[in-house]
Amino acid sequence: MADNTSTPYTIEISPITKPAGQFQWAIRRNGKLVERSDRPHPTEAKAEASALAAVERSMHSAGSGRW
Repeated sequence: MADNTSTPYTIEISPITKPAGQFQWAIRRNGKLVERSDRPHPTEAKAEASALAAVERSMHSAGSGRW
């Protein structure tokens, strides 16, 4: 059975040029940028973990109307 529920959020992880070899993330809701990383991350996995933590924080503060 397929799970047809979808989330309006997407996480994009991308390499950055300065400093070389580092990564950044961006969170989009329905295609619109809502938050991005403010610092470089040494690995793609660490960037993804940071982005997931940001999504978790936003879900817990959803009652405040931030997103």
